Amino acid sequence: MKGILLTLFIGFLLFSGLYCMRRAKTLNDFFLGGRNVGPWLSAFAYGTTYFSAVIFIGYAGKVGWGFGLASLWIVVGNTLLGSLLAWWVLARRTRAMTIRLNTMTMPQFLAARYQSPSLKIFAALIIFIFLIPYSASVYMGLSYLFEKVFNIPYTYAAIAMALLTAMYLVTGGYRAVAVTDAVQGTIMIFGVLVLLYFVVGAPEVGGLTAAVTKLAAIDPRLVSPVGPPGWLPMASLVMLTSLGAWGLPQMIQKFYAIKDESSIRPATIVATLFALVITFGAYFTGGLSRLFFDKMPLDAANMPNPDLLMPQIIMTHLPDWAATMILLLVLSASMSTLASLVLVSSSAVSIDLIQSICPKLTEKQNVRLMRLFCALFIALSVTLALAKPVIILSLMAISWGTVAGAFLAPYIYGLYWRGATAKGAWISALAGLTISVIFSFYFKLDAGKIPMVGSAAMLVPLAVLPVVSLVTEKLPEEHIIRAFGEGYDKGAIIVKNKKVEQL
Repeated sequence: MKGILLTLFIGFLLFSGLYCMRRAKTLNDFFLGGRNVGPWLSAFAYGTTYFSAVIFIGYAGKVGWGFGLASLWIVVGNTLLGSLLAWWVLARRTRAMTIRLNTMTMPQFLAARYQSPSLKIFAALIIFIFLIPYSASVYMGLSYLFEKVFNIPYTYAAIAMALLTAMYLVTGGYRAVAVTDAVQGTIMIFGVLVLLYFVVGAPEVGGLTAAVTKLAAIDPRLVSPVGPPGWLPMASLVMLTSLGAWGLPQMIQKFYAIKDESSIRPATIVATLFALVITFGAYFTGGLSRLFFDKMPLDAANMPNPDLLMPQIIMTHLPDWAATMILLLVLSASMSTLASLVLVSSSAVSIDLIQSICPKLTEKQNVRLMRLFCALFIALSVTLALAKPVIILSLMAISWGTVAGAFLAPYIYGLYWRGATAKGAWISALAGLTISVIFSFYFKLDAGKIPMVGSAAMLVPLAVLPVVSLVTEKLPEEHIIRAFGEGYDKGAIIVKNKKVEQL
């Protein structure tokens, strides 16, 4: 049963890649699906990129074990801030401004918005370097689950997933990802409902009311509003996993690719509902983990490993067909996340770096380069995953904190504030990068400290950029008017009643 379902799923991914290959003839087709992706596909692409194996295997178990039911605050944050407000605040302006500035990637957008070519190179390096640990964390979570469900050795599982990602992504590009995301998202929703049904009905839980009573008997703080670690660690987790999505290039890419402005409203609704279902299923199950274990499960080295909590719950308390469904759920989430990470990271090199050096490359050459660097990024990510560094939570947190810390302030102010300057963007980005990297290693990649570091890396630059911008050289008015699309008159930009640039 498990083998048949898994084979069908893999066959569907490969077919999607081959089918979409013929439509990925230009770089715009390969990276953005020709900017012609509808609302449902865009919403599912956003949601399945947002939530991967890490949430079910790393975050849900670790956070649920430590915070109990207080981990449901992350559900609120991811749903309202990470999905609803992200689409409402960012989608329309992002799509419009990137079209006006003729940009496809975050580095291109920052360089064009702030008239700083060097900012593009800096941003591209940040993306390629720091999304590798994030991608590795997804491979780790997926491989742990395969090891428990199929008894496939961790190493073989990681390599197999890398090859699968490469085959269906390198052939079809973003359109293949978007097409499969709708199916993968449906599998995720159904899988979460199955998970909740069997977990809540398990004898160890005994229903919702009994679950609360039993958790309170273990430790009353497990049913308190903030959980045993306190309000600051919880607030940091909510901030990192919710506001952090606003500054991640793989999330913002979905706003670039959506077909038109009329598609944004339905996409917002679908993405928000999807986030609510997926996050509630994951974190509620994780919050009940102490009812299934007296102590943290041990790994092969007899060390406590929170990454094993969810896989062991699934294997010991769900029937075979349900465990297979959860495996497909995690596989679906992970494949989409990996595909988006690979696309964005490879574009950082092929589009943002190499095209700057060799601007005369043909479309065919550009697409080949994208495919080449997709394969390279996958190889680097799986190599890191095979080393099994620290725990999954730390890998994901440092990646989110660093990338979002570097991009969040320049991106948001770039969309909304005319007064944001190039120096303001540069200094705020460097501040976010510095805070995340230095303090993460200062705290020795402690999973309990990194979310707080990541939150600080995002919030401090939001204060730094306006302060620096107020005292540094402003960008030309003509450029600002073009970026914000103001003063249009039959295709021309009007500045003080004079035509300054014909579009």
